[in-house]
Amino acid sequence: MARPRRPEPPPLQTNDVLIAIVGTGAWAVALVVLLIVGLPAADRWWLWVCAVGIGIGLFGIWYIPRLHRSRAAFEARRRRPGAVEQAGLADRAGQAADRPEDADQAGEAGRADRR
Repeated sequence: MARPRRPEPPPLQTNDVLIAIVGTGAWAVALVVLLIVGLPAADRWWLWVCAVGIGIGLFGIWYIPRLHRSRAAFEARRRRPGAVEQAGLADRAGQAADRPEDADQAGEAGRADRR
């Protein structure tokens, strides 16, 4: 006999923009240190690694708030009653899985299609 499954914990709240800012700052510090120390010609590619890290970090600082807003808007639309049916995103089988009372009808329709 399987033990009952415990409920999943709520998602951990983090400040993703702050993490991107700290990472970008770390790449900027590394770039400054490498520029001060000076590198031999064969190792100058590390400067480009730092520059790309800063560029990706700046993109993350710009993109993360937009990502959070779009996910929140999607969740709000998903939780609104009837939103899936109105948007036409669910097919008959998906609706049957969401509503047990329609499962028998969808199952019969599926069996009729296979005959």
